[in-house]
Amino acid sequence: MTKTTIGSDGKCRCAWCDTAPDFDVYHDTEWGFPVADDQRLFEKICLEGFQSGLSWRTILTKRENFRAAFADFDFHKVAKFTDQDVERLLQNAGIIRHRGKIEAAINNAKRACEMIEQEGSLAAYFWRFEPDEKEVAVPQTMSTSPTSVALSKDLKKRGWKFVGPTTMFAFMQAMGLINDHTEGCFLRPKIDEIRRSFIRPT
Repeated sequence: MTKTTIGSDGKCRCAWCDTAPDFDVYHDTEWGFPVADDQRLFEKICLEGFQSGLSWRTILTKRENFRAAFADFDFHKVAKFTDQDVERLLQNAGIIRHRGKIEAAINNAKRACEMIEQEGSLAAYFWRFEPDEKEVAVPQTMSTSPTSVALSKDLKKRGWKFVGPTTMFAFMQAMGLINDHTEGCFLRPKIDEIRRSFIRPT
C-alpha cells in the first residue's frame, strides 16, 4: 500500500491526508513540526486522550470547541476546575462528553502544574524523551515505540491519565519529537531541516 498521495496542488503528502478534506492544512502546518510551547503540548496530550477510541478528524473538527471549553488549555486554569465544571462540560455538545476523559484532562492539568515545579517546563520534560534517530522506525510503520512506552510509564507514575503508549506515540509524532512524515512526502526534508535548527528546551 502506498504511503503517499498527490494532492490537488500536485504536492506529494502522507497518504492519511486523503482520509479527510481538512487534513491537508493540519498536515502542512502542524503535524510533525517541533513544539516547545507548554500550553500547546498540554493541549495535544489532552486531545490525544479525548481521541482514544475515536478518529482524529472527530477531535480536529471540535478543537475550537475544546479550546473554548477548557480555557484554551491553560493548565493553570484547568487545574482549578471543580465538580461543577465537570457537570457543565458533560452538557457541552461541542466536545466529547465522556466523564472519564474530562476528569482526566482536569487531573492532568494538576499534574502539569506539579511538573512545572519539578522539571521547570513541560517542554523540558517531554523533549528528554526524544529518541535517537538511529532508534526510530521507518516512518508510519509503528503505532508504539520503546520511547512511547517509557514516556507512558513515567507519566502514569506521576499520576497522569489517558497516556497509554499508543497515545504517547501519536503525541510524539504530532509534536515533532520524531519526523514520521513518510519518505516521499514533500514535508519530510523540511521537517528534518527544522528539527536540525530547533533548540531543545532544557
